[in-house]
Amino acid sequence: MTEVVSPFWKSSYSGAENACVEVADTAAHGRAVRDSKHPEDGVTLLIVSRESWQGFLSQF
Repeated sequence: MTEVVSPFWKSSYSGAENACVEVADTAAHGRAVRDSKHPEDGVTLLIVSRESWQGFLSQF
């Protein structure tokens, strides 16, 4: 299991609405992504590698 090593923060693309995602760093230098409406649900995380995250961000 991938270890989350930082606090979660809201995505800069999230607006004033509650439809947000939160992101945190992982021990493997990737990212963990979760739904901000259910932060207590630590089981439902999308874990991506550093390369995948950088590829995702390059689309914007």
